[in-house]
Amino acid sequence: MNPIVIIPARLAATRLPGKPLADIHGRPMLLHVAERARSAAIGPVVIAGADPAIIAAAEAGGFRAIMTDPALPSGSDRVFAALERHDPDGAFDVVVNLQGDFPTIDPAHLRAALAPLADPAIDIGTLVAPIRDDAEAALPSVVKAACAFAHEATVAPALYFSRAVIPHGVGPRWHHIGIYAFRRAALARFVTLPVSPLEARETLEQLRALEAGMRIGCARIAEGPFGVDTPADLARARALLAHARPGEGGAA
Repeated sequence: MNPIVIIPARLAATRLPGKPLADIHGRPMLLHVAERARSAAIGPVVIAGADPAIIAAAEAGGFRAIMTDPALPSGSDRVFAALERHDPDGAFDVVVNLQGDFPTIDPAHLRAALAPLADPAIDIGTLVAPIRDDAEAALPSVVKAACAFAHEATVAPALYFSRAVIPHGVGPRWHHIGIYAFRRAALARFVTLPVSPLEARETLEQLRALEAGMRIGCARIAEGPFGVDTPADLARARALLAHARPGEGGAA
């Protein structure tokens, strides 16, 4: 594999306007994410920005940035557009789509997202972490992955994703972490597909891939990062990163 990490970012956000550029100890949140991605040492890091201010901040921080059409409907579309511009000859055969609101992401988690792609039948790798209790499982904001790990296995196929509590019965449940490692051909196909019925019903983009017959593999990690969506989340990120050096893993 020859991976590249692309971070899609745009300023439009309802709960935390200007989120990618939110200050965390003197640096935009987006750069904290990009620095951790660079520390994973899996490939180059590119920022796909939908706003000139994001491009300026990324370049000021020493990162390659590509302006993408603000009208693109999703982060996946922005990632693919940036990939095609940055690498038109197809040198990179795997692209990691990393959200720009994970400032405490452990670099090891990005490496883990690649693990499912060791199986040539898997099109997309992603991450899951254990759900701690029934209260967490009941939250619609916690996306559940229906997958089962055999014995001590760390990778399992994803059968479904839902905001509902799945699967039924006694046993572990898994919180899906929205980081994806796409084979390049899979991403190229994915962005051409129309919104699928289950995707629209659950508002979960990954269901489009499953409905189209694509295979998603889940790598399990002990605890996932949290995404910054609100001012309270931002305050938490600032507290967690108060003593961290760039590239260090942070507590989730």
